[in-house]
Amino acid sequence: MIDIKFFRENLETIKAAVARKKFTVDWDSIVALDIRRRALIAEAEQAKAAQNAANKEMAHAPKGTPEFLAKVAEMKAASARVKDLERQAAEVDADWRVLFLTVPNLPHETVPDGRTEAESKQVFAWGDPVQLVTPNAVPHWEIPWFAGAVDFERGVKVTGAGFPFYVGDMARLVRALINFFLEEAAAAGYEEVLAPLLVNPASATATGQLPDKEGQMYHDPADDLYLIPTAEVPVTNFFRDEIIPEERLPLKRCGYTPCFRREAGSWGAHVRGLNRLHQFDKVELVKWVHPATSFDELESLRDDAARLLQKLELPYRALLICAGDIGFPHAKQYDLEVWAGGQRRWLEVSSCSNFTDFQARRAGIRYRPKNGGKAETLHTLNGSALGLPRVLAAILENNVQPDGTVRVPAILRKWFGGEFIGTPTPPPAAAAK
Repeated sequence: MIDIKFFRENLETIKAAVARKKFTVDWDSIVALDIRRRALIAEAEQAKAAQNAANKEMAHAPKGTPEFLAKVAEMKAASARVKDLERQAAEVDADWRVLFLTVPNLPHETVPDGRTEAESKQVFAWGDPVQLVTPNAVPHWEIPWFAGAVDFERGVKVTGAGFPFYVGDMARLVRALINFFLEEAAAAGYEEVLAPLLVNPASATATGQLPDKEGQMYHDPADDLYLIPTAEVPVTNFFRDEIIPEERLPLKRCGYTPCFRREAGSWGAHVRGLNRLHQFDKVELVKWVHPATSFDELESLRDDAARLLQKLELPYRALLICAGDIGFPHAKQYDLEVWAGGQRRWLEVSSCSNFTDFQARRAGIRYRPKNGGKAETLHTLNGSALGLPRVLAAILENNVQPDGTVRVPAILRKWFGGEFIGTPTPPPAAAAK
């Protein structure tokens, strides 16, 4: 949420900044409602003053006298006027808040202009796809034993498309990745939390999923709860409506959760196999930081996520996402994309973002300065470290061996318990017999 004082004093600047993003806002209605609500509040305060004055004068008039009865009538009329104005102000305020929540965060000045991912800026790359990807690379869904290890058909039978079963060694490899991600996060100073998988509308509104992404979340109308699209939502809301002492900043948390996304409107070859699922596993990093350090914290957050890809020996690149392609609550966003050798394309496996004070203001998260002054709104950040399905896809595609098995990255073997995964493909002569 934008600071209302800043909004009133810098409307044209805000309009120009929002125009760089992909969102539209009904500016005229927001301004008109704000003017109306402020006028009603002022009228209500004047009516309260008149009510108080009548009450004082009535107290000094002899009871039962015409003067006393006149003041009683005057006070009752003023009281009714106050209630009516407060009711009107509350109604207008509710309408204003609904519209004001549609104003996205402003892109930072360092975010490049552009409307599509193609206009984002590559800022870093690591690894050589030629050296780090085997010549046997194929799309992961074409690996002969893949269909038995990641069972989409039975997932469709049990739930629906996009909800696969991971079976046997593949389930253990997924668990190895989760353990690796969490241990690396702990080594980088993040405290682990195990978060709820359902959140209420207030939590989804605080982090900016509502009112922007209603159609992308699974909703239980009976209890008015949402399945989380990312651990960012419950973990960020851990401190909702709280004041944190400045000396505790930066606060860093990590959490593993399944994530649930409807992915409405997604289709085509780019969503095959593990590329896009409705349920997937992810480890999320969340930070609550002092405003003066938040953009430095974003750089270190990106490094924390990128380090995992290097240890997994996966070629990747970091993109600074252009203004027209960053999310609703984002001020600045980096995406990490891993090279999937079988598909010969880049797959996004992490978004690392600074939300400045946008989420914290909606969530009421503040910090108390060391000098004991007035509580101030802090900044929040989060990043995926990492999303599992596409990382898994890249591991499978980039490490296919001549016999059809897949080499497991060395960093995972202490959890996985072996060097290779998969069933060797019999040589042609053996297959003919």
